[in-house]
Amino acid sequence: MRLSQVIWNGKVTAAIFDEGGLARPIPDYTLQDLIRRSEVDKITLSELARRQAAAHWEALKPIIPIAPKEVWACGCTYEMSASFRDSEHNTREGFYAYVFNANNRPESFFKGTGRVCVGPGQPIGIRPDSRFTAPEPELAVVMGQGGRILGYTLANDVSAWDIEKENPLYLPQSKVYNACCALGPVIVTADEMVDPYHLEMTCTITRDGKEVFRGSVNTSKLNRKIETLIEYIFRANAIPSGSVLCTGTGIIVKEENALAPGDVVTISVPEIGELANPAVVI
Repeated sequence: MRLSQVIWNGKVTAAIFDEGGLARPIPDYTLQDLIRRSEVDKITLSELARRQAAAHWEALKPIIPIAPKEVWACGCTYEMSASFRDSEHNTREGFYAYVFNANNRPESFFKGTGRVCVGPGQPIGIRPDSRFTAPEPELAVVMGQGGRILGYTLANDVSAWDIEKENPLYLPQSKVYNACCALGPVIVTADEMVDPYHLEMTCTITRDGKEVFRGSVNTSKLNRKIETLIEYIFRANAIPSGSVLCTGTGIIVKEENALAPGDVVTISVPEIGELANPAVVI
């Protein structure tokens, strides 16, 4: 099932979407409300949505599919990301490669809350003190109680690479700021996403109507199981139901294609859809 949220009767409302973009609103529920009710009633998110949705389909645009309680992210889960970060930091020890190749603990960090998140068509942020901000296209997981996987969506883990490059201890400033995370367009529920490890993801940057960057990766290159990433972030860490985990990027945008105001970043996975956002200085 494809779930998201819409503005319906003046309110943020959960909705079921078909592949053509039509929506069946779920009156009196946001996605967070729906998750909470499904866990209390001990039925699947898909079944509850099906029971509560309006009978008619409407032409409605998806907004941010969920206002997440928390957003967490993992890094160095693709070889491309680890090698790029080591080269950018000139690290003799190759500590990003070490994390990529390690058999146990992944890199993880707190990305923020719903406060820093935007949905399809909304602006993503370029920090005014950054000269090299880049998109990071990622598969994201919506998590329920105890880290149970409820569904999958697309994420843009927007990052000020030059700030982290100056000093790895500046990572929070590189990663966490207004409009630093885009999510959408829909959540594909776990019962429908048969294999999250064979998804072809593309990312483009368009400037003044011309494509200036294109990259792609298949999630088969993800070097850790999603369940392993979730298990680690939940260790001694009671993450609330309705939170999101970004699983890392395998598409690297280099400094010559750093985001500029007015650029449009488009992330696409056929099984999920297309997430497009303009960039602005915040």
